[in-house]
Amino acid sequence: MSKGDTSLEREWKSALYTYVNQYNRCEIDYRPQTSERIVTDPEFVVERGERMARLDEWYRRRRAVPLRSETSAKLVRTLIDASDEAVAEVQLYSRLFYEKSGITHREDRIERERLTFLRENGQWSIARVEREVPERRPVGEAQPYQQADFVQALNRPLLNREVLGQGRNARRQIYRRDLAVAYADRWWNAGNPAFEEFEVDCTNYVSQCLFAGEAPIHYTGRREAGWWYKGYVNGSEMWSYSWAVSNSLARYLSGSSWGLTATEVNRPEQLMLGDVIFYDWDGDGRFQHSTVVTAFDAGGMPLVNAHTVSSRHRFWDYRDSYAWTERTVYRLFHIADEF
Repeated sequence: MSKGDTSLEREWKSALYTYVNQYNRCEIDYRPQTSERIVTDPEFVVERGERMARLDEWYRRRRAVPLRSETSAKLVRTLIDASDEAVAEVQLYSRLFYEKSGITHREDRIERERLTFLRENGQWSIARVEREVPERRPVGEAQPYQQADFVQALNRPLLNREVLGQGRNARRQIYRRDLAVAYADRWWNAGNPAFEEFEVDCTNYVSQCLFAGEAPIHYTGRREAGWWYKGYVNGSEMWSYSWAVSNSLARYLSGSSWGLTATEVNRPEQLMLGDVIFYDWDGDGRFQHSTVVTAFDAGGMPLVNAHTVSSRHRFWDYRDSYAWTERTVYRLFHIADEF
């Protein structure tokens, strides 16, 4: 507790800590819980039960064993702090450890929730859990792409001056997978201030990783063509849809014949470090999320990094995500070794 906490804050924050402890247990132990539940939200309780059953089957199929979950809660802001009710937005930073083939793996993810606390008969409980699922929201969902919301960078945007405007006669380059992965791990939980940070940032982050691996910019000056980023020019943001929109980058990679090119593969085992995966949660043909391969588990299956939700070394199929559904479709792209 901070020194500024009131007695009232300490009471509902105690309920928050109980919630985090139960959250950790539910991440690794899928048996029915015998302890008193701190959450009374019926929709959440049903959803959590379904998710626990899915995770149990998921780990068994992967031949992996969850070991422990370490989650810390950071209070982002308090919306209501009254005698019998409190509403708080919290950030949950989870470190999950699991074992496969005698090797211990760790994955990290950062998620946000809004919790409503109620006090009845002197006891605090959590009456409602509202969870952000930003992976389901493409850039510019509520407005034209050119007006999509993002946080303005603190510094001037980085321009790829060495390759910007180069054409088909540019010298051949090697895709530096090691650099792409190093960048992905460096910036998995933050935005590089040299670039704009979008409200929905997954594809912008993946494009930055490709660029860090020395993938050449294909500058056309038109949003709907090429793969490029220029940041702010005369007060307007300048980037191609393929740089920042998952569905557009998937379409670009499937059709590009020079510069940044890729081959679609059928199995995750065919992917390499620095390759890219796209996710269509609803199976409707529009891809909403993008990740980059940054490691492999003991069985040779890809682990990925992402923004929105910030994740590091997460199992590639995302069945632990609140965005995942039985209709989820994947596109797996192997980035060319030479450009």
